Amino acid sequence: ESMVNQNKKECDELMDVMFAMEQEFNERESDVRHEFQSVRDEIKNRNLEEKHALRIQLEGTVEDLWKQFEEARTNYTQATADRKTAFENLKAKDEKSAEEIEQQMRKLQRLTDQISYLKAKMASTAKESDERNKTLKEERESILVHFQELKTQMGKLRDADRARLTTLTVQSNNSVKELDRIKAKGQHILKIAEMCRKLEAEEEKVLPFYPSSLTVEEEDDIAAAMAEPSVEKLADMLHDYTSLDNFWKRYNKVLLEKLAIDKEKGKLVAENQRLKAILKQYLDGVSVNDEILSKANPLFVVNSHSNIPMSVPVMDSRVAKPTITTIDATQAAKHII
Repeated sequence: ESMVNQNKKECDELMDVMFAMEQEFNERESDVRHEFQSVRDEIKNRNLEEKHALRIQLEGTVEDLWKQFEEARTNYTQATADRKTAFENLKAKDEKSAEEIEQQMRKLQRLTDQISYLKAKMASTAKESDERNKTLKEERESILVHFQELKTQMGKLRDADRARLTTLTVQSNNSVKELDRIKAKGQHILKIAEMCRKLEAEEEKVLPFYPSSLTVEEEDDIAAAMAEPSVEKLADMLHDYTSLDNFWKRYNKVLLEKLAIDKEKGKLVAENQRLKAILKQYLDGVSVNDEILSKANPLFVVNSHSNIPMSVPVMDSRVAKPTITTIDATQAAKHII
């Protein structure tokens, strides 16, 4: 009985262990399944994103290649249109000339056959043969003259075509040179722009274009005026240069700053001249020599009055110690604008 109980107890323990192991296995299986599902969803989402990004990139690449192909095709068509037309014309003229030559050759063959026939018949009819031979000779001469004319005309046509091809070649070379000149000019402009970029102030680098001073109504009026169809050809040409508005803004800004600096320079030069004149008056007043005494001098005082006007007192700080007034060009341009 104790062994039965022991066995039953061990069986119960084994059942509990199996149940616990089964529960643990189910939990692990659930966790693994959940982790597998998460990894699968993550991989699936990442694959979808990469697929979408790759599709966008391929679409952009295909679009760029298509644009390049269209551009190359258009350039080739434009470049060979004149040559193709010239070739078709020359081909038609050549076919026409070939037909004429073939006709003439057939005609010459017929004449040769007739001459052979006449030679065979010449024994019986000498006089008639002589007359016919004379007629045939005359016809032969006319045919030869006509043939020479056709040959000369073909030579002239070949010379004209050669001259046209030479002209086309020269014009093509001139066009290539002009494009190279424009390219060099553009590169020079870009280099100058890079040099100017290095000389820009921090404020100009942050805000290269000043805000417009026009009101909303004025800008709407300008937009409406630009949208209206123009009558004059010059007005139509202006629409092609609207992309240069920002360039003219920066150019006008620099021009205004230059004008402000020139104006301030004029003021400083005038101030400097006035101070020099005052300083000269002061120095003349404290110096005594024949040249000073022969002119109006502030040393001659009668009844507490000098014989020359003094625009600034001698003790003025500007005379005692001249100072140089400076002003920032950006600030001057802001005040002027």
